Amino acid sequence: MIQPTPAASELPALPGDTRVAFEVEDIIVVVFYFAFVLAVGIWSSIRASRGTIGGYFLAGRSMTWWPIGASLMSSNVGSGLFIGLAGTGAAGGLAVGGFEWNATWALLALGWIFVPVYIAAGVVTMPEYLQKRFGGQRIQIYMSVLSLILYIFTKISTDIFSGALFIQISLGWNLYLSTVVLLAVTAVYTIAGGLTAVIYTDALQTLIMVLGALVLMFIGFEKVGWYEGLQEKYSTAVPKIIVPNTTCHLPRADAFHLFRDPVTGDIPWPGLIFGLSVLALWCWCTDQVIVQRSLSAKNLSHAKGGSVLGGYLKIFPMFFIVMPGMISRALYPDEVGCVDPDICRRVCGAAVGCSNIAYPKLVIELMPNGLRGLMIAVMMAALMSSLTSIFNSSSTLFVIDIWQRIRRQASEQELMIVGRVFILILVVISILWIPIIQSANSGKLFDYIQSITSYLAPPITALFILAIFCKRINESGAFWGLMVGLAVGLVRMIIEFIYSTPSCGEEDRRPAVLKDLHYLYFALILCVLTAIVIVLISLCTPPIPEEKLACLTWWTRHRKATAIDLKNYKSEAAQINPANEQNDLVESADSGNKEQAAAKPPCWKMLYLWFCGLSTGPTPTLSQEERAVLERRLTSIEEKPLWKTVCNVNAVLLLTINVFLWAYFG
Repeated sequence: MIQPTPAASELPALPGDTRVAFEVEDIIVVVFYFAFVLAVGIWSSIRASRGTIGGYFLAGRSMTWWPIGASLMSSNVGSGLFIGLAGTGAAGGLAVGGFEWNATWALLALGWIFVPVYIAAGVVTMPEYLQKRFGGQRIQIYMSVLSLILYIFTKISTDIFSGALFIQISLGWNLYLSTVVLLAVTAVYTIAGGLTAVIYTDALQTLIMVLGALVLMFIGFEKVGWYEGLQEKYSTAVPKIIVPNTTCHLPRADAFHLFRDPVTGDIPWPGLIFGLSVLALWCWCTDQVIVQRSLSAKNLSHAKGGSVLGGYLKIFPMFFIVMPGMISRALYPDEVGCVDPDICRRVCGAAVGCSNIAYPKLVIELMPNGLRGLMIAVMMAALMSSLTSIFNSSSTLFVIDIWQRIRRQASEQELMIVGRVFILILVVISILWIPIIQSANSGKLFDYIQSITSYLAPPITALFILAIFCKRINESGAFWGLMVGLAVGLVRMIIEFIYSTPSCGEEDRRPAVLKDLHYLYFALILCVLTAIVIVLISLCTPPIPEEKLACLTWWTRHRKATAIDLKNYKSEAAQINPANEQNDLVESADSGNKEQAAAKPPCWKMLYLWFCGLSTGPTPTLSQEERAVLERRLTSIEEKPLWKTVCNVNAVLLLTINVFLWAYFG
């Protein structure tokens, strides 16, 4: 059945056999780097206001444009993206880089369309926005639960899997040991630091990650003879041992084109432009992890500046992640490009293919001593960074949207502690999930992430677009639209898990809805379907009164809200509105206990209070006027004309570059 190509018939060596021992320089670099990161985290958490919900979760609304831009990039470019993008690049060529370039449009939509509405509405989480916009409880609870499911299935689990794969290939540690150590360090600095620690360390890690990846890119390009050499070597990168009478060992003929055949392409061009935009809008404009970054901006101009910088940074992954993935296949076709199930199982433990090891393989083989240590430290840091953002955002969602429903009278102290306990629970779930990902190790990690997202996220995209632009949409339409969308998406997702992808030479027995309907097409269809259901049901039910929509849609964002709020919102508004976030409610005791509270607590208690971000001194209270001024400042979307123009010019420039790149590589 299996026949060697004429060259030679010896088996490719296992990654374990070619393991490069970690040099002393590498170990010193890793230790030094992690000590440095922890120091930055602790320093920024001492500076930041962590004792309030607004401080812990939104970095005190004080961030400037450049850390926001860097953080938008790095909370998205985790080690999952390095392994997934490079792996799909190794398997199928450039087209997957279009996923990164598509994000530019979504980032600008975030800064210019979505954030102004969110700031004017004065919200902390996305479900909270929907609650203000539609009233009622059920949409908000649905959104919180769905977001948490998506985080566990797509983000947390794949990041941990890819980080563990990286450590395993580079250091040969046990998968579980490395994961547990990593999660422990991550959890300590998320819990102790809140979002400020995350944003400061993010900015630093993005810088080192990008520089390290650029160094590796140049070393790799030099090895293959630059872009022309890559085109030549990639198209002949065939493993020695192939499965006869099949073509899966051959690199794709259209590997160097972004736009591929709409029917037979692995990433069809209409899907890449339209279907992917649905996923990009979900990811960049309605997803808590990303939006939370922009909402921590000082003012709207800083949020827009952050979007533009993020958009510029998203141009680069094509060059320093996707192309090195292709270089890795050109240099190591036997390991990265293996097709025979037995050999693939030997190389990386997965029968369907080993494209996932493309990036780690390149780092281990090509990076010089010292730099190799730095690169691995940074990949681990990238993993920590994206996990930290997700842990932080998940605990925000859980505390504000779920816990406050169960415990109406919860004190701020209780909310801060519950948020931290919830992070610990997430860590445990994540560790238990590792074996499942190891076995569900479909050939391409990136495709796994995107396809799961395209079954669950499109209804949310449809809802947010309609909520912001269409005043006629009401709660019934929104809720039933989401339900129909979820049902259709789940059916496709379950079918996907029942029928696995065939390995090379096997007959494809999957039903036509899987085989012939690409997941990007499915995302587009699902989004349109949900939108139609939402509009139809909204038209059949009474509209929301105009005066209740002040500040909540694009058309009413400058209108100031009156005292009326949608039903059921009164009780929450008392706890969740921006004024209260700033007004620290850590009342450790009622008026009778004031004197005891004023006495200095013992040392162990001080340490515990600091770790949980609870203030040790008496809490300041705001007068009615101060509170009104603060609320006006927090919900203001005014911009200075000069900075508004600067942001607009930069955005146009960014779009021009983006269109040029699409055309050039198309």
